[in-house]
Amino acid sequence: MSPQTTGLIIGGLFAALLYGISNLFTKASTQAGIGIGWYLIIIGIVTAMVGVVFFIIIPEQPLSLRSGAYAGLLGLFWGLGTGCIAIALSQYQMPLGKLVPLFNMNTLISVLLALWLFAEWKQVRVPQLLIGSILIVVGGTLVAKA
Repeated sequence: MSPQTTGLIIGGLFAALLYGISNLFTKASTQAGIGIGWYLIIIGIVTAMVGVVFFIIIPEQPLSLRSGAYAGLLGLFWGLGTGCIAIALSQYQMPLGKLVPLFNMNTLISVLLALWLFAEWKQVRVPQLLIGSILIVVGGTLVAKA
């Protein structure tokens, strides 16, 4: 198997499966009445524990001020987004089936910014990305109106 295929399986399929399952625990946790602050703190603690495991099993562990700052910003934006999802579930009783397609339109934001900021337009087929993006928007709209 090529390294690119392995990367797609690990970072694409496995990640999709894990994120998909994690959404079920978001719904279960908010239905059980957890406060948003506690919810995010517990996620942060468990994420740190997973980080320790990765730290142990992956031998090379580079870190710089710049790379750490970017990781911190990721945590800030991810935490704010995750908190927003929990608020929608717990305080507005939004169905998970309607929220997930909408918040997963984050794909479009990531793709557009990566094309621009990292010049990934040189490495991908832009027409296929545009077609896929249109399908994501149409799908999200259909699900939100269901």
